[in-house]
Amino acid sequence: MKILLWLMLAAALLSPSAWALSLAEARQQGRVGETLSGYIAPIRQDSETMALVARINQGRAEHYQQLATRNNLSTAEVARIAGEKLVQRAAAGEYVRGINGQWLQKN
Repeated sequence: MKILLWLMLAAALLSPSAWALSLAEARQQGRVGETLSGYIAPIRQDSETMALVARINQGRAEHYQQLATRNNLSTAEVARIAGEKLVQRAAAGEYVRGINGQWLQKN
Protein backbone atom coordinates (compact mmCIF):
# COMPACT_ATOMS: atom_id res chain seq x y z
CA MET A 1 0.00 0.00 0.00
CA LYS A 2 2.80 2.46 0.84
CA ILE A 3 4.49 1.64 -2.47
CA LEU A 4 1.30 2.39 -4.39
CA LEU A 5 0.87 5.70 -2.56
CA TRP A 6 4.50 6.62 -3.23
CA LEU A 7 4.14 5.75 -6.93
CA MET A 8 0.98 7.88 -7.21
CA LEU A 9 2.73 10.81 -5.53
CA ALA A 10 5.77 10.44 -7.78
CA ALA A 11 3.58 10.31 -10.87
CA ALA A 12 1.76 13.47 -9.80
CA LEU A 13 4.99 15.33 -9.16
CA LEU A 14 6.46 14.26 -12.49
CA SER A 15 3.31 15.11 -14.40
CA PRO A 16 3.69 18.16 -16.66
CA SER A 17 0.48 19.65 -15.25
CA ALA A 18 1.93 19.57 -11.73
CA TRP A 19 4.73 21.87 -12.89
CA ALA A 20 2.63 23.99 -15.23
CA LEU A 21 2.55 27.73 -14.76
CA SER A 22 -0.67 28.96 -13.12
CA LEU A 23 -2.53 32.07 -14.18
CA ALA A 24 -1.93 33.69 -10.78
CA GLU A 25 1.82 33.05 -11.06
CA ALA A 26 1.92 34.39 -14.61
CA ARG A 27 0.09 37.56 -13.54
CA GLN A 28 2.40 38.09 -10.56
CA GLN A 29 5.49 37.54 -12.72
CA GLY A 30 4.31 40.02 -15.35
CA ARG A 31 4.08 37.33 -18.04
CA VAL A 32 0.43 37.96 -18.97
CA GLY A 33 -2.13 40.67 -18.61
CA GLU A 34 -5.86 41.13 -18.88
CA THR A 35 -7.38 42.83 -21.90
CA LEU A 36 -10.71 44.51 -22.56
CA SER A 37 -11.46 41.70 -25.02
CA GLY A 38 -12.03 39.29 -22.13
CA TYR A 39 -8.94 37.24 -22.91
CA ILE A 40 -5.46 37.31 -21.45
CA ALA A 41 -2.56 38.25 -23.66
CA PRO A 42 1.11 37.37 -23.32
CA ILE A 43 3.60 40.01 -22.31
CA ARG A 44 6.46 37.52 -22.48
CA GLN A 45 6.66 35.31 -25.54
CA ASP A 46 8.24 32.16 -24.03
CA SER A 47 6.70 28.75 -24.71
CA GLU A 48 5.40 28.24 -21.17
CA THR A 49 3.58 31.58 -21.18
CA MET A 50 2.18 31.02 -24.67
CA ALA A 51 0.87 27.57 -23.67
CA LEU A 52 -0.82 29.07 -20.60
CA VAL A 53 -2.43 31.85 -22.66
CA ALA A 54 -3.79 29.33 -25.17
CA ARG A 55 -5.16 27.08 -22.40
CA ILE A 56 -6.79 29.89 -20.41
CA ASN A 57 -8.27 31.60 -23.46
CA GLN A 58 -9.70 28.35 -24.79
CA GLY A 59 -11.44 27.78 -21.46
CA ARG A 60 -12.71 31.35 -21.39
CA ALA A 61 -14.05 31.08 -24.96
CA GLU A 62 -15.99 27.95 -24.04
CA HIS A 63 -17.37 29.60 -20.90
CA TYR A 64 -18.31 32.78 -22.78
CA GLN A 65 -20.12 30.70 -25.40
CA GLN A 66 -22.15 28.93 -22.72
CA LEU A 67 -23.08 32.25 -21.08
CA ALA A 68 -23.96 33.79 -24.43
CA THR A 69 -26.26 30.91 -25.31
CA ARG A 70 -28.01 31.04 -21.93
CA ASN A 71 -28.48 34.81 -22.07
CA ASN A 72 -29.27 35.22 -25.75
CA LEU A 73 -26.16 37.37 -26.36
CA SER A 74 -23.26 37.08 -28.74
CA THR A 75 -20.04 35.53 -27.50
CA ALA A 76 -18.28 38.82 -28.31
CA GLU A 77 -20.69 40.74 -26.06
CA VAL A 78 -20.10 38.36 -23.15
CA ALA A 79 -16.33 38.51 -23.67
CA ARG A 80 -16.36 42.32 -23.75
CA ILE A 81 -18.38 42.54 -20.53
CA ALA A 82 -16.07 40.03 -18.85
CA GLY A 83 -13.00 41.89 -20.14
CA GLU A 84 -14.12 45.17 -18.60
CA LYS A 85 -14.70 43.47 -15.25
CA LEU A 86 -11.41 41.54 -15.35
CA VAL A 87 -9.43 44.69 -16.15
CA GLN A 88 -11.15 46.58 -13.31
CA ARG A 89 -10.52 43.72 -10.85
CA ALA A 90 -6.84 43.29 -11.70
CA ALA A 91 -4.72 43.58 -8.58
CA ALA A 92 -2.07 46.21 -7.98
CA GLY A 93 1.10 45.29 -9.82
CA GLU A 94 -0.70 43.27 -12.51
CA TYR A 95 -0.72 44.34 -16.13
CA VAL A 96 -3.75 45.36 -18.15
CA ARG A 97 -3.92 46.51 -21.75
CA GLY A 98 -5.64 49.87 -22.07
CA ILE A 99 -7.92 51.17 -24.79
CA ASN A 100 -4.83 52.51 -26.59
CA GLY A 101 -3.34 48.99 -26.76
CA GLN A 102 -0.51 49.80 -24.35
CA TRP A 103 0.28 47.71 -21.29
CA LEU A 104 -0.23 49.46 -17.96
CA GLN A 105 0.71 48.19 -14.53
CA LYS A 106 -2.16 48.70 -12.09
CA ASN A 107 -1.46 50.78 -8.99
